[in-house]
Amino acid sequence: MPAVIHGTSESRGEDRWRLRFELHLPYAYEELWPVLTTRDGLRGWLAEAEVLERRLGGAVTLRWLNTGTVTTGHVTAWDVERVVEYTLTLHEKIRFHLEPVGTDSTVIRFVNERSGTEAERLDCLAGWHEHFELLESSLEGRPARPVDWAAWTDAHWSELRSDYASLSGA
Repeated sequence: MPAVIHGTSESRGEDRWRLRFELHLPYAYEELWPVLTTRDGLRGWLAEAEVLERRLGGAVTLRWLNTGTVTTGHVTAWDVERVVEYTLTLHEKIRFHLEPVGTDSTVIRFVNERSGTEAERLDCLAGWHEHFELLESSLEGRPARPVDWAAWTDAHWSELRSDYASLSGA
């Protein structure tokens, strides 16, 4: 499976950003939906869903297992097997849009609309990039990290952040 392609970002005004990733995955969208919308699915690559009410307006509490960071919010878009959007206190709006390609492939278009400094923009691009690599590994059935997230280090994230800084000329 190809590596995650670098994400992009665009300014949406002073200290506002839209971050984008596009993943082309060899899985039917029915297989991907639970990975983005269930406790077990999210835990394998993103965060522990301490609260996850799987419906429009439902409450969400996510705890990042690599850092311990906790964020709360709500499900702000829910179109079964197509679109899920979480609006959170920390990452603000994160949206996953699934588009089937034939019967056995899917494109995930991910958007994170958020505020933050230039440094935070680079941090988030690197963070999402690494989490999408974990998603790919999880789907392949070989987790990139041990189940014990306490063993996670930020070495790879630091490399990715440097890459994004170079691409930005920062």
